[in-house]
Amino acid sequence: MDGKEIDRAAELLLKAQKAYAFTGAGVSTESGIPDFRSPGTGLWSNPEALALATGEAFLHDPARFYRFFLPMWQNYRRAQPNPAHRALAELEKMGILRGVVTQNIDGLHRKAGSQVVWEVHGNLENLVCTRCRRAAPFSLAEEAWAKDDLPPRCGCGGILRPNVVLFGEPMTPDFHRAAIFLRQGCDLLLVVGSSLTVYPAASLVDYARQLIIVNREPTPADDRAAVVLRGQAGIILPKIVEAVKAHQRLGC
Repeated sequence: MDGKEIDRAAELLLKAQKAYAFTGAGVSTESGIPDFRSPGTGLWSNPEALALATGEAFLHDPARFYRFFLPMWQNYRRAQPNPAHRALAELEKMGILRGVVTQNIDGLHRKAGSQVVWEVHGNLENLVCTRCRRAAPFSLAEEAWAKDDLPPRCGCGGILRPNVVLFGEPMTPDFHRAAIFLRQGCDLLLVVGSSLTVYPAASLVDYARQLIIVNREPTPADDRAAVVLRGQAGIILPKIVEAVKAHQRLGC
């Protein structure tokens, strides 16, 4: 890891008037949550996962959908924030970041203390009735699983579905809210743990005037980034926070 590039990232963050973060699955791997696209280990390497992760598949056989995804999602809900999540929350608390746009459904940014979070693919806090559209706690799915009575149902009799975006479905209101803020002005976007290949979420990056990219692998936006840092987000982001603090102490 290049110390000069860490310093450069810190300088850019300090100079930015409207800086945001954009995160993908790579920010949560150090919390024990596998990513989606790594060859062989990513979730989408499993053909069954790809086949079931659609709105049509859910409606066709919701019980099978829950039997496949619920054990995985229970692990997500038990996961704890790692140093990358905490570093982003600290940058927001310091007034450096205005918010976090995340593709993740695990809720770890909010657990870490981030206050302004747009979850563009939804989250695992609630279920939504497919009939009356009322929200219900996610724990109802876990209770139905324990009783072998899937899928969970609303009081109206409708099937409860997870409040997440499946393939072929429209994005959440958070996606549109984030787009409004970024369009109004984003002079720097700190991209962390995203391949930037999942659309339409990745299209939000186009609103930023400058990019800092922290990712293990190359992304399609590397050539337009001011700084590219390869490696673990949980190691790199705390170093950026320390560099920001060092610059502040020196009055840079």
